[in-house]
Amino acid sequence: MSVEFETLTLPVPAEVKIEFSLSAQVNVTDFTAQRKVSKVLLDRVGNLLYGEHPSLVAGRRLLWRVPVWAALPTTGPLGQVGTLDVDAQTGEVLTDAKLLSDIAERAHVLVERATSETN
Repeated sequence: MSVEFETLTLPVPAEVKIEFSLSAQVNVTDFTAQRKVSKVLLDRVGNLLYGEHPSLVAGRRLLWRVPVWAALPTTGPLGQVGTLDVDAQTGEVLTDAKLLSDIAERAHVLVERATSETN
């Protein structure tokens, strides 16, 4: 498990001691979060994208952070093109049209590069 600090400014050098305690109900497994992301990508972006194994992120809410990968049937995985978060309590995939568009654009670049290299 990892804990991600969104905004943290430290002087250099700095000695850091982090103690963390969190109590929350997790109603969505990592596997379910991964499947939810893959379904959103298939329904709203395209069939060449899928969710990979997520990490748990603790912040204002407990989230599964799911890496989004692009792949081609002929070559397999091309690379990570973004991440989508899933609320670990409700199962809601936290996304919007802009984020999906950015992911689609990065995937397009990878697919174009991969297909031009094979031709």
